[in-house]
Amino acid sequence: MRKLFHPESVAVVGASTDPSKLGHEIMKNIIDAGFAGPVHPVNPKAEEILGRPVSASISALADPVDLAVVIVPARFVPGVISECGERGVGAAIVITGGFKEASPAGEALEAELVEAAQKAGVAVVGPNCQGINHPYHGLCASWPLLTNRGPIALVSQSGTVGAALMDWAQLEGLGVSCFVSMGNRCDVDESDLIAYFAQDEHTRAIAIYLEGVKDGRKFIAAVEACEKPLVILKAGRTERGRVAAESHTKSLAGRDEIYEAVFRQYGIYRADTLEELYDYAKALAYMKTPKGRRILFLTSSGGAAIIATDAAVECGLEVPHLPEELYAGLRKELPEHFVVGNPFDLTGDATAKIYSEVAEKAAEHFDVLGLIFGDPIDEAHTAVDPARGDLVIFLGGAEIERAEREKIHAMGVPVFPTPERGIKALAQLYK
Repeated sequence: MRKLFHPESVAVVGASTDPSKLGHEIMKNIIDAGFAGPVHPVNPKAEEILGRPVSASISALADPVDLAVVIVPARFVPGVISECGERGVGAAIVITGGFKEASPAGEALEAELVEAAQKAGVAVVGPNCQGINHPYHGLCASWPLLTNRGPIALVSQSGTVGAALMDWAQLEGLGVSCFVSMGNRCDVDESDLIAYFAQDEHTRAIAIYLEGVKDGRKFIAAVEACEKPLVILKAGRTERGRVAAESHTKSLAGRDEIYEAVFRQYGIYRADTLEELYDYAKALAYMKTPKGRRILFLTSSGGAAIIATDAAVECGLEVPHLPEELYAGLRKELPEHFVVGNPFDLTGDATAKIYSEVAEKAAEHFDVLGLIFGDPIDEAHTAVDPARGDLVIFLGGAEIERAEREKIHAMGVPVFPTPERGIKALAQLYK
């Protein structure tokens, strides 16, 4: 795993001079992501790619290589892996498709690949995958080029699904600790990756898009040993979904009742949608569990607060009235048109300063404050207290919302775009 995630040198086997080819894009992404070590293009038909001399084969490389990224036609892959073993390359990411997901002949070819990898002692991610993006190591052996660093590890059987989640994190100014597209999992699988990220210093929560567990006993052993929050979106829940999963990466999706029971027994957070997978991981990575379930909604939007209240009650949270002493004090100080209650509606006059003043006085009476910024509230981030563990929901704020969200995220506090998503994410902390 060290050579997979912390290589000192990389070879791109199948690097291309054509910018429209993956062999060119991935090579460029590795360089542009800031990889510190040498990056060697390998292609028997080229002399120079992106300003670097090209080797005709792995065997022809003069320098040692830790990691090979393989993007050559499927029929050549087993031979390349054998060559990697002979040259001491410890790990390989096989981007190439056309293996067991494609045909019986592809399945036979994948068996050859596995045999070559085992014989050569090369750890393989893939085939049929979108690679690895490890921002903390400057290694984007994948696409698109995303470089923000954060505390969530993303593992996915679908390259597109994983890349989309990573892109959401990038857009919010968050980032990830690592993204791994597993593809067909001929060697490295979800259990290996759970075990790895459980020990990774940059990862606080692990989010997985999964179509089927490869090895049940190995998976349970990895989950039992993992002390970090593990959120899984298990696809292929229906009969038709199971068929689709089989044709995607030849995963055996299995019966959903069994997964549900295992997830419950081992404390795995189950997400039903991609948004939940992202939101739950975000909450579990950034928020601390409140001491109780009593929440006060402080808002500038009555409508958003009502939606939040319904969601809170449905998720088992409590939305109690203000204590009489607090109510009387605030009622006396604040304008008459403010709705002093729970939700506490500061109306369209709300400013970050008023949010701060009310939050400071109310905090000791509740377990968590739900700050709902329902308008373009400038300097909203100054009303958020990371030490207090606020739930922050921001909507309807346009450009100011986007700028403030980035500032709040920079403070280490997650921001959610709707009341329902925020409340459902918060509710995970009580499980």
